[in-house]
Amino acid sequence: MLIQTKFRNSSARFADNDGILAFAQPSAVTLYEAGTTIYGQGDPTGQLYMVEFGTVRLCRVSADGRRQISAFYFAGEIFGLEADQQRHFYAESVDSAGIRVLRPSQGDKFNQSMFQVALKGLTRAQEHLMVLGRQNGTEKVAAFLLDVADRQGADRLVELSMQRCDIADYLGLSFETVSRILTKLKCAGTIRIPHVKQIELVDRGELEYLRG
Repeated sequence: MLIQTKFRNSSARFADNDGILAFAQPSAVTLYEAGTTIYGQGDPTGQLYMVEFGTVRLCRVSADGRRQISAFYFAGEIFGLEADQQRHFYAESVDSAGIRVLRPSQGDKFNQSMFQVALKGLTRAQEHLMVLGRQNGTEKVAAFLLDVADRQGADRLVELSMQRCDIADYLGLSFETVSRILTKLKCAGTIRIPHVKQIELVDRGELEYLRG
């Protein structure tokens, strides 16, 4: 279900995208209920999107029918930039997410500012590959929790709107492995799990050590 809502700037993290927003025409925010497709794999490229609130996952279906999650996007982050004319991934709302399309108001300057978006996307993709290349599941989960905390600007309490199976598909692990590692970290006092969608980083130093 898609609902048009009034534009609002609710996160200080939007300041990170001041460059591109200065040359974009503000549009109404569209609310995508959980599990709603924002754009599909194979759709034409050309539009950029910004998360106003909520979480988005970027996925693709492999040749054998398995889902692969390549990225999560949180409030203030931009997604949808791809090099080809057709999209290689599809984007879905994880929870009730507010999304707006970034339409250029000053074409040349908007296009120039997209270069910075591309660089951020490349850096994030490289970091994800480094996480996938880690030797064990504990390192992957620790790296994931720290990355989400940093991107959400959280000192201790991390909001995880995605399900454990989403995290597993993102990290290249099984659902059981992710659940077991989180339980192990909880029993060790490294994290607390006050809610299924919240993780409290009790011992951040230990997580950084585990990340390697």
